[in-house]
Amino acid sequence: MGKVALVTGATRGIGKQIAITLAKEGYDIALNYRTDNDELKNTINEIEGYCVKVLPVQGDVSNYDDCERFVKEIIDEFGQIDVLVNNAGITKDMLLMRMKKEDFEQVIDVNLVGTFNVTKNVINYMLKARTGRIINISSVVGVSGNAGQTNYSASKAGIIGFSKSLAKEVASRNINVNCIAPGFIQTDMTAVLKDEVKEEIAKNIPLKRMGEAQDVANVVKFLASSDSSYITGQVIHVDGGMLM
Repeated sequence: MGKVALVTGATRGIGKQIAITLAKEGYDIALNYRTDNDELKNTINEIEGYCVKVLPVQGDVSNYDDCERFVKEIIDEFGQIDVLVNNAGITKDMLLMRMKKEDFEQVIDVNLVGTFNVTKNVINYMLKARTGRIINISSVVGVSGNAGQTNYSASKAGIIGFSKSLAKEVASRNINVNCIAPGFIQTDMTAVLKDEVKEEIAKNIPLKRMGEAQDVANVVKFLASSDSSYITGQVIHVDGGMLM
């Protein structure tokens, strides 16, 4: 029987590349998305090109009932979830003095509470199987902080604490829990930045360039594999040396 990976927020950017990379490795893919769009269809077609099964599951990760429903759909279809990648996330950047309460709460709800909601509904199946990989996408700013991102930084720092604690809870059941902390990665989120801003960012990165979604996906591939069986509770930075 093949392995099954659930990737949240998987229709674009880092999430899409993670799903495609795992499909290349032979994983059947449960593709979580919030709203129907053309990019979803393109992603499904690309994944199916690797001769694996793909199950699109719609749901808002910040809604617990949605998560409970779509995880059950996955189990009903595949009977298992071997790898969970909590990737879904949003930003609503603003200096704290100008930040609206709802903008703080929404980022926490999607990024941090969403990670809890999905993991909570997946973990029992992994515990029964006595195996599993949970890979949570945090951020370099969850470690370093960043002006204008108190909400985003708090959510991503929370994911790190959540992951380390869960890693200790489930290690005896052969479930590994790790974080990836990307730096500046070329995605739709960074595409809106002006060229001069991107150039300034690159100057402050030791490798002198922004990363690509594939750089993150490659680390997910490693953490999902048996090659990482003795690694748990860790935060792996994919940031070109930004934070050392």
